Amino acid sequence: MTGRSKLNIPERKIILVLGDLVIVGIALYFFLYQVIDDPEIPITSMVMIVSLGIFSYFFMAYVLNFYYLANDSRYTINIIMKGLIVTILFIFTEILGAVILFDYSFWRVNLLIFLFSTPLAILAWRRLFTYIFKFISTTKRVLYIYDSQLGGDWEKYVEIINGLGIHTFYEVVDVLDISNSNNESAGLSEVHVDSWVIDVNTSKPLPKFVEKSMLEALVQGKEVVTFTSFYENIYEALPIITHNANESCAEILQIQHTRVRYLSKIFNFTVNFVLSFLVGFIFIIVTPFVFLLNMIFNPGPLFYNQKRVGIYGKEFDIYKFRSMVVDAEKSGAKMATKNDARITPFGKVLRMFRIDELPQIISVIKGDMRFIGPRPERKVFVDRLNEITPYYNIRHLIKPGITGWAQVKYKYGENLSDSIKKLEYDLYYIKTRSIALDLRIIFKTFTTILFSRGV
Repeated sequence: MTGRSKLNIPERKIILVLGDLVIVGIALYFFLYQVIDDPEIPITSMVMIVSLGIFSYFFMAYVLNFYYLANDSRYTINIIMKGLIVTILFIFTEILGAVILFDYSFWRVNLLIFLFSTPLAILAWRRLFTYIFKFISTTKRVLYIYDSQLGGDWEKYVEIINGLGIHTFYEVVDVLDISNSNNESAGLSEVHVDSWVIDVNTSKPLPKFVEKSMLEALVQGKEVVTFTSFYENIYEALPIITHNANESCAEILQIQHTRVRYLSKIFNFTVNFVLSFLVGFIFIIVTPFVFLLNMIFNPGPLFYNQKRVGIYGKEFDIYKFRSMVVDAEKSGAKMATKNDARITPFGKVLRMFRIDELPQIISVIKGDMRFIGPRPERKVFVDRLNEITPYYNIRHLIKPGITGWAQVKYKYGENLSDSIKKLEYDLYYIKTRSIALDLRIIFKTFTTILFSRGV
């Protein structure tokens, strides 16, 4: 008998979004017909107000990770604050839009009802959503199948499946080592699990009893995925540091065949052109002020430049506003850390608001960089990282960027281990890059700047 499938994160996220959409729709209906003091609103005005409202709400919800259930699966203060920020910005966007665009006036009492009922309804729905799924089992029971002959620490990979820093909603309840099993352990179809995660050498055939049980599990509606697919779907990164070298190599080989559609090329050109103009304008405006403040609080050169490794391993010059002491590397090359003593007080301000990054627009205009891509690294560190993993140079298949997937997904990188972890995100971006992913990076970059996250 086929068991009922448990809702995964995307399915639960869809339910949450649909609930918000219903509430936002009701709020917009009330705003149009009860708040605005005009009995005959033109249809074009309605469409613009509704479009503005829906876009502003879901844009802010996305930017603030309001639907990121992997970290915020419970009803916490963090969720309440995000909900209030999103709804308040939505409300004021609607009010300002109606006033500025159409010069509408409002019924005061109904406006107050709109102001208070909208955030309360959103928070009440989120509370109900959390309460319902507290009693509905959403964690999938997992059978983890591995091959000890490939080496590695299987307990580490079980921990990854169970969740490292996030709620994966998967829990390993049984493991099977195909190297130390026999046909007598063939009762796999009787194991009460919802998902199979297979981490073996896929170039070799599975034992017959495993193959038979796996096919039975598929027919029963159970989820069967490789460890690599699981890791990509949950962590949105490419697992290059696994004990299954064949799987990692196969994923790397797929990267070189990733096709970039003409629409994506047009989008990338447009993004680079528009942002080059905007950031270039900001750079020109900010530079005189940074120059004066630098003379007072940070004596020394205004700019500094370094050689960085770009596309196909070619070095280029990158420019930044200097945020460290003049002789910051007198003892040799060293990665910057979060509370680096070499950073001057004025440099901390520049880094906090990412102002020190503005001169990189020069490299974008020259064609050495683009806005979205893996962050360029110095050759001395690239050489060290290549000694740790042979896959590091793969990130040089595309132009480096000012911001990237690793920067918005991972913490401040302080050492080579962090660089290897960020490499998993860079390779994921190279493999799956698309207009949608680029838009996610652009939106998430705003929160990275606003809340001083990443590097």
